[in-house]
Amino acid sequence: MGLREYIIRRLLLLIPIMLGVVLLIFAIIQFVPVMVRISLYITGSIRELQPEAVQEVIRQYGLDQPVWLQFANWFSQVIVGNFGYAESTQEVVLVGLLARVPATFEIVLVSAPLIIFTGIWLGVRSAVQKDKPFDQMTRIVSILGTSLPSFFFGVLLLALFVGQWRWVTAGRLSPAMGTALSLMLKNGQFARYTGLMLVDSLLNWRPDYFYDALIHLILPTLVLVFIQTAVLVRVTRSSMLEALGKTYIIAARAKGLTKKEVIFKHARRNALIPVVTISGLLVGGMMTGLIITETVFLFPGIGQWAAVAARRFDLSVVAAYSMFSAVVFVLANLIVDVLYAYIDPRIRLG
Repeated sequence: MGLREYIIRRLLLLIPIMLGVVLLIFAIIQFVPVMVRISLYITGSIRELQPEAVQEVIRQYGLDQPVWLQFANWFSQVIVGNFGYAESTQEVVLVGLLARVPATFEIVLVSAPLIIFTGIWLGVRSAVQKDKPFDQMTRIVSILGTSLPSFFFGVLLLALFVGQWRWVTAGRLSPAMGTALSLMLKNGQFARYTGLMLVDSLLNWRPDYFYDALIHLILPTLVLVFIQTAVLVRVTRSSMLEALGKTYIIAARAKGLTKKEVIFKHARRNALIPVVTISGLLVGGMMTGLIITETVFLFPGIGQWAAVAARRFDLSVVAAYSMFSAVVFVLANLIVDVLYAYIDPRIRLG
């Protein structure tokens, strides 16, 4: 089977998977009272609805009808992007989601390459220098990274860089920059092209905003790199050690290949398969919202948005966030499968 046919088959498998996810989310929603489920269909606050309007929504979307009809009505709304109204932030859910995804994506865009390349490099070198000082130090740091809660490390950085040294403020921009940006957006002096501050600031020829946004990304990125790289280092190291013990590696050494060729041309390529899995899940997990990191640093991403909604039992936001997370993880697994097939063509035959 060629790579193209393999990708097409995987894409077709996404359809029943996503349908199963949608059914599961809908089944969980059914445990919520009807008066709460109304928020999934309206584009304004429930509190502003008159009793007659509430009954009209129930009748219009079949909330008093059989379950299969309720699912059909709800699914027809989800397909067109209507996830309801967010009471917690007083906005349409889709608008809130699209407004916050760029903030989360910006953190992932900066931290993910650092996590992947640093984790692979440290893991490979640690395996090659097994039981040597570099390996011992790497293992200690990775154990700390996997053991230390992200919120503890985040609060520690906040206490030092924000509280004591006042080097930076929490949030996506400094308060003065944020206030000025709001005015410029209102007056049309700053255009939103992508929602990414690093990109939009350059497209608007505002290096001051680029610098400010970059400074505010450093602390969240440090937390993610320290915590997430530790997991990747341990997986890469163990996978690399296993690959180095294979018979084909011993045979390659016996043929007189250099150490560099054995490690990077043969061992590392075969050791990357489990590393690709972990990397895909790490990036997918970060894209679904860095709830703890965003909450600690007051970063306006979808993780912080979902955390606030969950505390206030905002069903429409929680349902939309669950749907978004499912889509991201399904796509992440698809990318991982494609990378599998590229790294090891034998997988396509499975």
